[in-house]
Amino acid sequence: MNLAGKRVLVTGGTGFVGSHLVERLVETGCQVRVLGNYKSQPSPGNLSFVSDEVRDSIETVWGDVCDRDSVMHVTDGIEVIFHLAALIGIPYSYIAPDAYVRTNITGTLNLLQAARSRGVERIVHTSTSEVYGSAQYVPIDETHPLVGQSPYSASKIGADKLVESFARSFELPVVTVRPFNVFGPRQSDRAIIPTIIAQCLAGKDVVKIGDSTPKRDFTFVSATVNGFQLAAVSEKAIGRTINLGSGQSISMGDLADRICALTGCSGWESEASRVRPAGSEVSELLCDASLAGDLLGWSPSCSLEDGLRQTIEFVGEHPRHFQPDQYRV
Repeated sequence: MNLAGKRVLVTGGTGFVGSHLVERLVETGCQVRVLGNYKSQPSPGNLSFVSDEVRDSIETVWGDVCDRDSVMHVTDGIEVIFHLAALIGIPYSYIAPDAYVRTNITGTLNLLQAARSRGVERIVHTSTSEVYGSAQYVPIDETHPLVGQSPYSASKIGADKLVESFARSFELPVVTVRPFNVFGPRQSDRAIIPTIIAQCLAGKDVVKIGDSTPKRDFTFVSATVNGFQLAAVSEKAIGRTINLGSGQSISMGDLADRICALTGCSGWESEASRVRPAGSEVSELLCDASLAGDLLGWSPSCSLEDGLRQTIEFVGEHPRHFQPDQYRV
C-alpha cells in the first residue's frame, strides 16, 4: 500500500506520539483527519507545536471514541486508521479503572465496528509493552505472556484481544503495533523522562523519582512513528502484533543519573508517593524487535543520549508546559 493521497484518520492525534505521526503523514502526502477529544473548550494539544502549514492541511473533528455515533461520524470516507486514542497514565488507572475500560476497550470496539462497516483498508492499532508485565524472559518477543499488572495494562490487553478477534472473526485488516517506552519532545511530565528533565531545568538540586530499580526500553518518538507508517503499508504485517523497541534497557536510577549529567543537576532521590504498588510495578521491559525488522525493515534510529538531548532542548524551550513542583498522575 502507498499512503500518499490516502484519506487517513488519526485518533489521539492531538497527543504526544499522535502529533508527531500527523506531521509525518502530512509530509507523506496523506489527507489527514484527527479525532480530538470533545470538550467545552477544545484544545489542539500537541498539534499547537506543529507548523501552521501542517495545522492548516489537516481536518480536526471533535468527538469521543467512547461514543459510537461520534466514531461512525469521524470514520466516514476514511481509508486508513491509526488508532492511538487511549488513557495511558498508570497511576491514574488505580484511581479510575472504569474510565480506562470505557476509553481503551469500549473505544477500541467502537472503532473496530465502524471500520468494519466502512470497509476501511487498514487499521494500525496501538498497544503497549506494559501488557507483558514484568519480563518472564528477556528480550521480550511477541509470544511473551500477557499479564495485567495494572488496570491500565489490563485495559490494553482487552483492547488488543478485541483487535485480534476482529482480525480472526471478520478478516479485518488490522496491525497491532506494540511500542516500548516512547520518549521525545512534546511528551508530558506524567512520563519519567520529562519529569526528571523539568525538575533539573527548574534548578532543583535533587530531583524526585519513584522506584529507582525498574528497567525500561526507551525508543525515540521519530523511530516509533516510522514503525507506525511501515506497519500501515506492509502486507506481511496484516493480522500481526509487532514490537517496537531499542533492544536496550536502563534502570530508572541510571536514567536519572544520565539526565542529571546532561543538565548539570546534582542528583536524585526516591520519593515514596511516586512509588507504585509492589505487585503492580513492572520490574523490567526489554524489547526483541526482530519481527519488526523482518516484516517491516524497521530499526531504531536514534540513540538514548541523542534523544535525551533533543527532549531537554524542548523542555527548556517550553517551561510553561511542565510542573516540576508537582507529581502528575
